[in-house]
Formats: sequence, C-alpha cells, structure tokens
Amino acid sequence: MFKKIYYMSLDFKNKISIFFKYFLIISFSIILIITSTNAADAVSKNITYMQILQNPNDLDLNLKYAQQQGKMGNYKQTISTLERLNMLYPDNIEIKLYLLSILVQTDSPEKAIGIIEEIKLRTDVSSEDLESVKEIEEELKGRSEPKLWNFSADISLGVTHTDNVNNVSKTRKQNDSDAVTDFTKPKHDRTLSGSLGLSATRSLGEASSFMINLSQTKSEQYFETSDDFESYGLTLALDTMLGNQSLSPYLILGKTDYQDDADSFSFMYGIGGYFSVGDRNSFSYGYSYSDSKANRNTSDSTARDTNSIAHGYTLGHDYIFNELISTSVGLGYSDSDAIVDAGNDYETYDFSLRLNLAFPWAYVSIGDALSFNDYKKADSSINSNIIRSDATNTFDIMLTKAVGDLFPSLDPNRGLFVTLSYEKVISEANILNYDYIANSFSLGISRSMRLN
Repeated sequence: MFKKIYYMSLDFKNKISIFFKYFLIISFSIILIITSTNAADAVSKNITYMQILQNPNDLDLNLKYAQQQGKMGNYKQTISTLERLNMLYPDNIEIKLYLLSILVQTDSPEKAIGIIEEIKLRTDVSSEDLESVKEIEEELKGRSEPKLWNFSADISLGVTHTDNVNNVSKTRKQNDSDAVTDFTKPKHDRTLSGSLGLSATRSLGEASSFMINLSQTKSEQYFETSDDFESYGLTLALDTMLGNQSLSPYLILGKTDYQDDADSFSFMYGIGGYFSVGDRNSFSYGYSYSDSKANRNTSDSTARDTNSIAHGYTLGHDYIFNELISTSVGLGYSDSDAIVDAGNDYETYDFSLRLNLAFPWAYVSIGDALSFNDYKKADSSINSNIIRSDATNTFDIMLTKAVGDLFPSLDPNRGLFVTLSYEKVISEANILNYDYIANSFSLGISRSMRLN
C-alpha cells in the first residue's frame, strides 16, 4: 500500500507535508481549545460528571449540573439527573416541574404523564402551574397513543463562497491532448443550496425499525451554471439490534439532473454496523456497492464513459473523553470500474480525523481528511503518457449553534440550527488539471421536525 501511495504523485514529500501541516493545525487547535475550555471552566465554574459522582445527593450541585447539560443539549444526562433528584427529594415541586419541561421538549409523553400524575397529587402547586400542567397533559395524551408510523422532515438552506470554483491549477496551466496550455483564471463564486428530506419510520418490535426517506437537493451558482444540479433520492433502510451490535442494511436510488452535463441515475446498496466497547469506545464498519449511469438519451457522446460500478469499505472508531470532547477516526477504500472507458478506473484510499467539542455556547467540529486516488489507465484526452494519481487534503472547521439559545421565543424546542464553516482543499497531482487549492466559507441553517 505504501508503494502505491508513493507513486501517486511526482512529489510524495509534498503530500506528506500537507498532512503534517494540517495535523499540526488541528493539534494546535486542540491545545488552544482545551486551554480555553479550562479557562472557561474556571470562570463559569462548569460542573463535571466526576463532581456529581462524588456528591450524588447535593441538591444545588445536581440542579446546576442538570441546567448546564440542558443548555448543551445533553438532555439524556439532564433527565437522568432530574429523575434521580426526584427520587431523592419527592416533595420538591420545583424538580418535578423542571423535569416535566425537559420531558416535553424531548418528546417523552409516557414519562411526562407519570410526572404530571405526581404533580396533581400535590397540594402545594399554584393554580397557575396546575392549569399549565393540565394543558400539557391534554396535549400529551394525544401524543402517547401508539402510532404505526412516525413522520419527520429535515430542511436546510445554505450559501457557500469559493475562491476557486473552477479548480484552476496552481500554475494556471493544464494538460490537453499531450500538450500544455494556459488555464483560465480562478473564479470566485457563490453557491446557493437547499435540501428537503421526508422520513417515515415504523417500529418492528423492540429491537428493529424500518425507514423510508425521500429527499430533494438543489444547487445553483451565482455566476457559473455548469455545475448547477437538482437531485432526487429514495432510501430504504432497516435498523436492527443483534446483541450489542446495530446492523443497518440499506438501498438508495438516485437521479441527478445537471444544467450542462448529462443526467445520471444511480443505485447503491450496502450494510453498516456499529458496536460499543464500554461507555467511551464505539466502532463502525460498512460495505457498499454502487452503480452509476448517464442518461442514454444525452447528446454528449462521452457522457457514458464515466458509467461505473464501485465497491466501498469503511472502518471507524469514536472515542468520548468526557461530556465536552470526543474524537472520530475513519479509514476507507473504494474500487471504481468504468464500464466503457478504462481511463476512469481508479482506487481510492481515505483517512480522516475529527475532533468534536460540545461547548455550552456552541458545538465545534474540526476535521482533516486525506484521500489518495490511483488511476489504472492514462486518459488520452488529457495526457496519454501519464497515468493520473493525486492526493487531496481537506481541512474543515464547523461551528453550530441552536437558534433557541439566542432567541428562545423563536425556537423554544431548540430544533433550528445555524452552522458556520470553513474548508480548505489542497490537491496534489501529477497532472496539472488536478493540481489546485480552493478555500470555501459557508453559512447554513437547518431544522428537523416531527410531523405527527
């Protein structure tokens, strides 16, 4: 494998330097963020889970911890803490009311109705609070009725600014039919994208569920239109637990309509799984088979040259340090075989690292990914003497914030999120056309909601 990687570029040292450059950036970011986290802890006196373990009966400390976890969106920890406090302090009406408010937010009608029954038996509840509780009870009774299907929707909108949307090489030169010609100048452009997903899920017993998802995505550039597209997808998936393992076989059908290129059709099937080892470690794995074909009716005679089948394999590991910090490592391999033109046959090796930070003020994710492409035959339309090989390094950082944290009245259930991100792509290749650098800044908003 190392031999393959070595020959994937004319300058392998450059590829390694890219990786270490961004690895150092990530490492420095980790140190800086952890340092700032420690400083923030000293100022805001964030309560750790270890403190809770050492003081499980401290009412004030546990309430502050529950509030802290609620602000971070860790409702599971919040509910667990409040349920324990409710057992320790059964006469504390404030705990019951706080727990009820969280259960309503997390759509836990059965548990919420149980707490409501406890509150109704009390004589020290104000008439105003009691009236509110009764209104919640009426609403939850409708929710608690078992449903064969649960429906949900996911909506997102975003805008991205890229400084090299046409992927112009660093030298502004390109290979064309064994000759070297001038490339166009790098173009700045904005891309507006939106997506809608509708899902229907049905429970199949206690350990399994079946899901159907319909999706639509549209992307339009402000200046350039060549990459504009609209895509549609249908996903069928089964999620089941076998012991401590989760297995999810799936089938995905897709259609993409391009502005200037031939439309394409694809289908993919595969299986993914994960299992946990202790409370901190989880491992994932997956296999996929995909088949992609261009529209037969296209006027582009070369469109079907990229028709291909591909086999993909993935491995992943997630580690949770504490309630604030977690990491992800991923490995991937895929083999794509073109049906017509062997110049489009290639193998891909992927390696990725990601650091996730759940701050009280925002969710931050920092990642770096390396991708090595090894083509099997030269493309005569570009350069008949060189078989393409390239290495792409992608560094990104994302910051996500719930709108409800800033404007509670606009988003009381904290289901609306704003994401700000930056991405830098560096591609090192032995063919000028694929040797480029691009920077992108994105702003997006997304919302997930239940429909029944």
